[in-house]
Amino acid sequence: MPRGHRRGDQQEAGEALADNRIYLFDTTLRDGAQTQGVDFNPVDKAAIARELDRLGIDYIEGGWPGANPTDDAFFADPPTLKRARLTAFGMTRRPGRSAENDPGLAPLLGSKAPAMCMVGKTWDFHVDVALEISQEENIAMIRDSVELAVQRKEEAMFDAEHFFDGYKADPDFALACLKAARDAGARWMVLCDTNGGTLPHEVFDIVSAVAKEIPGDQLGIHAHDDTGNAVANSLAAVRAGARQVQGTLNGLGERCGNADLIAIIPSLVLKMGFETGIDAEGLTRLSHVSRFLDEHLNRPHNRHAPYVGESAFAHKGGLHVSAVEKDPRTYEHIDPALVGNQRHIVVSDQAGRSNILARFREIGIEIDPKDPKVNRLVELVKEREYDGYAYDGAEASFELLARGALGGVPEYFRLNSFRVLDERRWNARNELVTISEATVKLTVAGEPFMTVAEGNGPVNALDAALRKVLIPAYPGLADLRLIDYKVRILTPGDGTRAITRVMIESADGRNDNWSTVGVSANIIDASYNALRDALTYMLFRDGSEPHRVPPGGPHAMPEGCGPGPVPQPSIRD
Repeated sequence: MPRGHRRGDQQEAGEALADNRIYLFDTTLRDGAQTQGVDFNPVDKAAIARELDRLGIDYIEGGWPGANPTDDAFFADPPTLKRARLTAFGMTRRPGRSAENDPGLAPLLGSKAPAMCMVGKTWDFHVDVALEISQEENIAMIRDSVELAVQRKEEAMFDAEHFFDGYKADPDFALACLKAARDAGARWMVLCDTNGGTLPHEVFDIVSAVAKEIPGDQLGIHAHDDTGNAVANSLAAVRAGARQVQGTLNGLGERCGNADLIAIIPSLVLKMGFETGIDAEGLTRLSHVSRFLDEHLNRPHNRHAPYVGESAFAHKGGLHVSAVEKDPRTYEHIDPALVGNQRHIVVSDQAGRSNILARFREIGIEIDPKDPKVNRLVELVKEREYDGYAYDGAEASFELLARGALGGVPEYFRLNSFRVLDERRWNARNELVTISEATVKLTVAGEPFMTVAEGNGPVNALDAALRKVLIPAYPGLADLRLIDYKVRILTPGDGTRAITRVMIESADGRNDNWSTVGVSANIIDASYNALRDALTYMLFRDGSEPHRVPPGGPHAMPEGCGPGPVPQPSIRD
């Protein structure tokens, strides 16, 4: 069990250490999925889970097995986590059923997640009016469900729904629900402010009272942001004794959102002196992770977000700039680099070197910080981002850009031209179909090639045509899979002439994932830019050497040697 999650392990480590350790529980993949306009697919979930794992989050709640096909697919093939514990969410057993025979509990117990968190009622109003059962039966539902989960899983948790409302109405019943879960073996009893209506002083008082009955290192806080106090409520609960904090990246969640872990984490560590699973290096990834999520969801990043927003440490001319240059503490509450951000002087931005050098270290590039190539790369990144590129969500494209600027990426192929045609018509079965055809002219190791391929869309056809030439030269590309494709309009005021940004996520046979980006006023051109980076990155990562295509490579002919390849079977066939 990672990092002493069990009560006994904490006691052995010493009460002082246990009291200072905060466990972070991320609910982005479930609570965050309830945000209007957010729609995760299994690929999204896996990519976000891996980022959370790298960050150092203790628990990652993957969703609700059995609730929908997306969550079922995610839990059927969960990502491999090195540090975090994957957790399945669900409800306690239903009234009138045993836990062993409850159809809602079965998918949780059968999932590959080693931990599970079950939500149950703790407000007498809900028990009386919504469930229409006795309080004794509600407590039995909690106890039975937790007992079975403890038998089947490595760790069980109880999420006390509407706990603060329940405690205000009937503290004895609300506490009895928690004690039933604790006595049944739950590792954590999580106090949920489900409707987000509780204020910080109330949270502090109630958690302080509960901590007299149940040790704080078994208590968690799960705050919603309906009064704009979710972060403050979470920190107040920690001050009162709670040692688990639940929240989402960037505060995603239904209605007004959930507690924002991106703001909570540095406040806990840098302001309050608590220990978490996130070390100093992990803290510097906070800005990246925050922007990674928004890029993955195709959402604009909140430039005014605390700690990680582009404007969080921005200064616009005049007295503020002079004061900051003399002593940053005058207008900066922390060093921006601690959370991976940077100072931004609006009128003359001189920042960026430290971030670039940090990214170099992440991808294994050793370079003298005084090398003039670093300055050029900083300026190049700024120019590209001004044009619409975003590298926080496209690490592979950034690595290629960086290594290219340092002279370290071979030219595996050169695109001389491409042409894409779309046709919409009725086929022989009287079905309306749309097909795309791509023609590409490439040079590989000095030899020109031309090929044609069809696809179910222009990007698919372009990808197929490129592969016809490249796979005979680089057989490893046969394992390349394009698993996600997103488009964002960067200049919506320009209508159909708008600049577009394309993000492509790729994977190989080893299930390694990487993301690339392309920008252009032409969506197919933008797609090609991202696709080219995806192909090039795999070749570079695998240590491929540029070489010639074998004679007679399938479906590709030297340019000018004939009418072109025989088309493969297509949708019209």
